[in-house]
Amino acid sequence: MSFASRLTRCPIPHDPARTEEPRARFAALPPELRALLEGTAGCSPYLCGLMSREADWIEGALAGSPEAALDDALALDADLAAEALGSALRRAKARVALLAALADLGGVWTLEDVTGALTRLSDVAVSHALRVLVGSEIRRGKVPGAVPEDAETAAGIVSIAMGKTGARELNYSSDIDLICLFDESRYDPDDVQEARAAFIRVVRRMTAMLSDMTPEGYVFRTDLRLRPDASVTPVCISMGAAEQYYEAQGRTWERAAYIKARAASGDIAAGERFLSALTPFVWRRHLDFAAIQDAHDMRLRIRDHKGLHGRSALEGRDLKLGPGGIREIEFFTQTRQLIAGGRDPDLRQRDTVGGLAALAWKGWITDDVATELTRHYREHREVEHRLQMVGDAQTHSLPVTAEGFDVIARMMGQGDTDAFRKALRDRLERVAELTESFFAPGEARDAPDLRPEMQQVVEGWRAYPALRSERAVRIFKRVEPEILSRLERAANPDEALGQFDGFLRGLPAGVQLFSLFESNHQLIDLIVDICSTAPALAAYLSRNAGVLDAVIGGDFFAPWPGLPALRAELAERLAEIPDYERKLDAARRWAKEWHFRIGVHHLRGLIDAQAAGREYAELAEACLGVLWDPCVAEFARKHGAPPGRGAVVLGMGSLGAERLNAASDLDLIMIYDADGVEASDGPRPLAARQYYARLTQALVTALTAQMSEGQLYEVDMRLRPSGRQGPVATALSGFRSYQMTEAWTWEHLALTRARAVAGSPELAADVEAIRREVLSAKSGGESVRADVAEMRNRIFAAKAPDGDWEAKIGPGRLQDLELLAQMVTLQAADPSRRVEAQLRAGLRAGLLTKDEEAALQTAYRFLWRLQAGGRLLTDRPLDMEVIGGGGRAFLLREAGCKDLDGLRQRLDDTVSAVAEIAGRRLGVPEE
Repeated sequence: MSFASRLTRCPIPHDPARTEEPRARFAALPPELRALLEGTAGCSPYLCGLMSREADWIEGALAGSPEAALDDALALDADLAAEALGSALRRAKARVALLAALADLGGVWTLEDVTGALTRLSDVAVSHALRVLVGSEIRRGKVPGAVPEDAETAAGIVSIAMGKTGARELNYSSDIDLICLFDESRYDPDDVQEARAAFIRVVRRMTAMLSDMTPEGYVFRTDLRLRPDASVTPVCISMGAAEQYYEAQGRTWERAAYIKARAASGDIAAGERFLSALTPFVWRRHLDFAAIQDAHDMRLRIRDHKGLHGRSALEGRDLKLGPGGIREIEFFTQTRQLIAGGRDPDLRQRDTVGGLAALAWKGWITDDVATELTRHYREHREVEHRLQMVGDAQTHSLPVTAEGFDVIARMMGQGDTDAFRKALRDRLERVAELTESFFAPGEARDAPDLRPEMQQVVEGWRAYPALRSERAVRIFKRVEPEILSRLERAANPDEALGQFDGFLRGLPAGVQLFSLFESNHQLIDLIVDICSTAPALAAYLSRNAGVLDAVIGGDFFAPWPGLPALRAELAERLAEIPDYERKLDAARRWAKEWHFRIGVHHLRGLIDAQAAGREYAELAEACLGVLWDPCVAEFARKHGAPPGRGAVVLGMGSLGAERLNAASDLDLIMIYDADGVEASDGPRPLAARQYYARLTQALVTALTAQMSEGQLYEVDMRLRPSGRQGPVATALSGFRSYQMTEAWTWEHLALTRARAVAGSPELAADVEAIRREVLSAKSGGESVRADVAEMRNRIFAAKAPDGDWEAKIGPGRLQDLELLAQMVTLQAADPSRRVEAQLRAGLRAGLLTKDEEAALQTAYRFLWRLQAGGRLLTDRPLDMEVIGGGGRAFLLREAGCKDLDGLRQRLDDTVSAVAEIAGRRLGVPEE
């Protein structure tokens, strides 16, 4: 479509005298275009001058589409020398500036079209300047090892466009914010300093080429101050040095700046690699609510520096930095992106409008707020452009005179200046209203009156590690009244306070968590709920407070996704991380969030103990299955690929039976097949047996090592062939031979629950075939029963039940019931692994009566609920006095009992019934 056909508005001339020249010069143009040119000239001396300079070009440009005119303005000769290039760029700047202004004032282009055209000009200018100037340095022999053809990618130098340039939001008379870097890895270490010196010269000459004022004007004022430690570093530094700076010293404002960062000119691929490496610095995995306070402090410092506090009059008001201005909307958007963008890549939008839309889509702000702020942002930016168009001044200040407001109103096409002023004032006030409450800390409510003994506990909090910094204390003071009032409303306030005290005492730091509380009071309710009910979960939370991020991540209370989805999610997360140890830490962080989620769902009755047991097991299997590949790859990097057919990890015990509790460790064994292969083929080859033994140790370390995110799981490998005396990894042939000829009955019982959880699928199928073969060969009656009876006696003689509420150890309890289930499974040669399925197998084989099977199924469900619930509440033997009223209520709900007497009676009856059945089936005389 032509320019004229897309006109939707027209400025009103403020100075009629300046309309005479364009009226005469463009008399051949259609009336609507003449009106646009006259109105523009009558409001802007700068644009009036550009019309005179570029009259022939703009007349032709207006005959077609503005997009074609933009392409023409930016079509520069690629072979221009430096001096000629400077002149050509200034001509391009004049033409783009005039075209963009007319398209803006006439409503032909949207705001995004206008800023996109200006940004495109900056990219073209910097790109041409870099290519020409780097080529000059190469021809002079100042860039070691480079040839002139490298100039197209600038021999490893890149300009990172920052701020509005990076977001393609460049305003009309903006400077351009750049960070210039070079990829030192392209050069021999001895040549890096020479290349660095050459690139520093290039950047200085480029800045002069773009910024110097000549009779033809300038291209862009260039600002390089956003580079790392700008006061002491040169204008171009290596990417490695920049990465080290951000890792060690990067601040919140620099993280916010990199939201908009874009590799714009030069070696784009190198720039994108650098930005990718910076992802963990900019986008943190935890929900960074502390960034709100940083942004608030930053806003106040800017206002202090600019003297912008309390300015309510429109005259001279800073439309960008003042209250209700453009920067408020940008900070509002960027801060929320920093908070959640580490967990959700969809929020990592460079532009403000796109950022607002993404935040609304993901539920971080409402659609209405996003729509309103987007409208106000665009209107603010249009006024900002007109302020700058008047005299090509880099200003954001509203006029100080009535005449000045008349000019801007007329440029907006409004003849009523008072109406324009009112709309502008209303918009500024509305933006301030929408954004201020997000940044400004609210007034803390008064704390409730506490009893002396409770007050004494609270007074001790100031000595805890989480409250050692002034910043943490300041934030906590604002949330403390909310916490105390919720604790006071708990069923047993003293118990709740005591558990919260333990939670707070265990926190290593508090700023992030307290900021999270301040922004999300529902989390305080959850903490109080946990502290009132589950001391063990509260203790877990104090060591892993970052898991609370997941609560407000959007789908914390959604249904369980299942094992395939879990594996895919973890694999996708780890794929983004190149470093092995960082992968392990990321896996720990991810697993702890899901582990906490299962516990909360169980605690709140969203799932029962059986579902929780399965979910804990699937979580562990997902971790093992996904971590296996990077673990093997890291080991293979040193010792070569796994010899032979590889290995498979078997989950034993509760993991094999897919029934873990909140505190379960993992029983694992490793089976490998290297038949006919003596050793690995790598930088440091190992014999096959040694290879798999050390690979097993590497896997165990990957799971158990204490890293910055703690430990993933405890691992027990005592169920491997020959127990503690046997090798940690077993060859497939040796595994079969051992199970068929040497294994004890207890090892065959353990085999009834063995299940492949990681490693080679083909080898897993072979192991399963051996498992079934062993079960068939070792099935039988009297010998198995006699061995199990002897084992049972030894087990119960070695360890008595831990207290009256013990659900696992002792005659008639879980261990006894599971032992019986494994025995009948082995006798029946049935492949079932879960207890319920094993009991049904015993019934089918005639090893249990229908009444016995039904009684054992009921007993198992009850005992598992008591065991799983108890392990969620406490990591110590279950004591009804210690867990408090909330914990007791949870267990009574789980067991379906009205009171503790009823629970005790049901436990006694269940234990007696299971012990009687087990004794009868094992041939143990009744006492």
